[in-house]
Amino acid sequence: MAKKTKRKMKKSFKILIGIIIVLLLVFVGFKLTSKKSKDKPVVKVEDSLEEYGYVLNENETKYYKDLFKELKKVLNSDTVDEEKYATLVGQLFLADFYNLDNKITKNDIGGVQFVYTPYQSDFSKFAVESIYHYVENSLYEKRDQELPIVTSVDITDIKQNSFDYQGKTDEQAWTLSYKINDEKDLGYQTEGTMTLVHNEKKLEIVDLK
Repeated sequence: MAKKTKRKMKKSFKILIGIIIVLLLVFVGFKLTSKKSKDKPVVKVEDSLEEYGYVLNENETKYYKDLFKELKKVLNSDTVDEEKYATLVGQLFLADFYNLDNKITKNDIGGVQFVYTPYQSDFSKFAVESIYHYVENSLYEKRDQELPIVTSVDITDIKQNSFDYQGKTDEQAWTLSYKINDEKDLGYQTEGTMTLVHNEKKLEIVDLK
């Protein structure tokens, strides 16, 4: 009887240890999952243009939000003013891409939705390795880093011309010259040119200098 009792006790002890290990694993897993979810930036979508796939995030600047409202008016018109459309795409892209102050991490790349769709992945990688590389994490709003804030974007010249890309030619591509106005000059690029091509009904940035 004594031997049977000892065996039962050993068996019960092993089961208890097994339960404790399982509970510990579940607890650790929960903690890790909880931490990951906290580390994920949660930014709500404030507005959108579903037909074009454009979204407006709540953390954008007032200037950007005003531009987005203009874009909605232009694209919801019976006849789209394409020159105005091209101008607004250029302004929105630059106002988001070069405004680093509201970015949560270096992977929070602005303006990607306006880039030529097949280039978006490569463009994001390039941005992370260049202008966004030194953007510090602000998940917990403890970042002490001075970053550019775009106050406005001037399109100083706009014209239509032929543009070759990926073995294709857009005979009516748009080329824009621009000037970025920052709240404070921190040495970032403020002037250049870009080219937009037609991708179905959308205009998308295919070249940036």
